[in-house]
Amino acid sequence: MEEEDVIFSDKYLPLFNLLEEDNPALKEVDTVLISGGRDSGKTFGLGCFVGTAASDFNHRILYTRQTMASTSNSITKALKLRLELLGLDTDFVFANNEYSSKTCDGCISITGQKTSTGTDTAKLKSIENYSIFVTDEGEELVSFEDWKKIKRSIRAQDVQCLSIISFNPPSKSHWLYKEYYTDIPPGFNGIKGNVLYIHTTYLDNGKENMALHNWNEYEELRKAYEYYLATPETDRDLLPRTVKKMYEEYKTTILGGFRNVAEGVIFEYTIGEYVAPEYGEVIGADQGWTHPSAFVKMNVDKKRKRVYAKEIFYKTNSTEGDIYNSIGADVGNTRIWCDNAAALFIRNLKNKGLNIKGCKKPKIKDSILAMLGYEWIIDPGSTNLQTELDNYRWADKNKEEPIDDWNHAIDGMRYGFTHKINERVPQLL
Repeated sequence: MEEEDVIFSDKYLPLFNLLEEDNPALKEVDTVLISGGRDSGKTFGLGCFVGTAASDFNHRILYTRQTMASTSNSITKALKLRLELLGLDTDFVFANNEYSSKTCDGCISITGQKTSTGTDTAKLKSIENYSIFVTDEGEELVSFEDWKKIKRSIRAQDVQCLSIISFNPPSKSHWLYKEYYTDIPPGFNGIKGNVLYIHTTYLDNGKENMALHNWNEYEELRKAYEYYLATPETDRDLLPRTVKKMYEEYKTTILGGFRNVAEGVIFEYTIGEYVAPEYGEVIGADQGWTHPSAFVKMNVDKKRKRVYAKEIFYKTNSTEGDIYNSIGADVGNTRIWCDNAAALFIRNLKNKGLNIKGCKKPKIKDSILAMLGYEWIIDPGSTNLQTELDNYRWADKNKEEPIDDWNHAIDGMRYGFTHKINERVPQLL
């Protein structure tokens, strides 16, 4: 098979230029932040860089995600494809989650920064000789201090040491924004101090490098985005809610902008991979039609006062059949709590085989106050839930009632959480 040229955005050229010796413009760079939205080519560009750095420039690379469990489903497979595309797969030997170069000391070690439970720091031994520390899906990183400890342990002397974070921008409450982006304009590409910033979008990646249906969807969102921007600021509140939502989705999810957090927001949360409990998982559900039906699964750790949450369904105009076909096989016999006012909805899902039960709605303020006593960790793929949490706020300064909006997944979470913390005996089916 003939080798093809590997082409990606010019915005990644400074990253590859870091591999050159005696490059005064890049000599002081020790941190690289690669951000972007959906289909922006981040994983592709980073994979090509890592393969080249290890095979041709003798770099020893620690390639990580938050937990080891997540690396086999993302890093390992994506990296294998990049090495094959570059024609470098035969230059390495792969064993024990490490690619070792056959011709030099270069290597790519794949590991997690946390243990598989996501609660303890992994034991990363003998990492002083590594020269590049890569974090994929950096929005999952909960602690700046934990990341910085590993960065400080990268101490190779023969090549330039780099710490690279590739991420989909989360909300402005995340430490990535607070530490590195408070005075950086949106979409910035360039160097500031010791940090190289790279930001790409699907437009940089190109139509030919993505699924056509995704390109078409993003272009439809772009029309709403441009319509919103063309509307005078004084009139934007009068625009249909659908336009506002499409504008926000294009700005954040597609273009990769940090999400704003509404003033007076109720919940603080961190983004981290969902950690399932050994037993006792619970799901909260809220029925909708013109607004979304939302299902959120949770691991409520009473001892640590911590909740891991992950949205598993969030769609409008969905029948009970649609919902069951989407999540039935995954949720199995897990208990689902739903507002008992949705009696027909509950009966139909129960008849299809879901372990769903109606509950009396807990008082909104009481259940919120109980939730605020816990640390909330939201799965990175739960973008609708994150958007709700970023906009769900108190309706008045006295903090007596929240707004009646941005609350579909949150209401489902309240039902499931309230029943879980009040559980006195193992859940009976």
